[in-house]
Amino acid sequence: MQEEGQGCAGILLAAVGAVTAVLAWAPKARVSVHGGFEGMHRDLSVLYVDLPLIAAGGALVPLAAWLLALRASRRPWLAAAFAVGALGLGVWGLLSWWTPYERPEFMG
Repeated sequence: MQEEGQGCAGILLAAVGAVTAVLAWAPKARVSVHGGFEGMHRDLSVLYVDLPLIAAGGALVPLAAWLLALRASRRPWLAAAFAVGALGLGVWGLLSWWTPYERPEFMG
């Protein structure tokens, strides 16, 4: 019974990680979806390339950290704290590293 609870916690942690990563990523991707000034910078590839990668990374990073910490310590609360820390570091890295491509303004 305890293993089922840990499995459910892992799935819940992966879902929370994916949602958190996508919500943190969305404001930076907004300019690519809306196009900025007069729609000049519209690039919808962020929706079918970047969005699935961000969601997968947001799900897999805390899940992997949780599994590694759970295997090493056998304490679910410590593994959950480690996974939340990994998610926080992952979101921080995403926000500091990822910037959507913006084409240069037409100078004519």
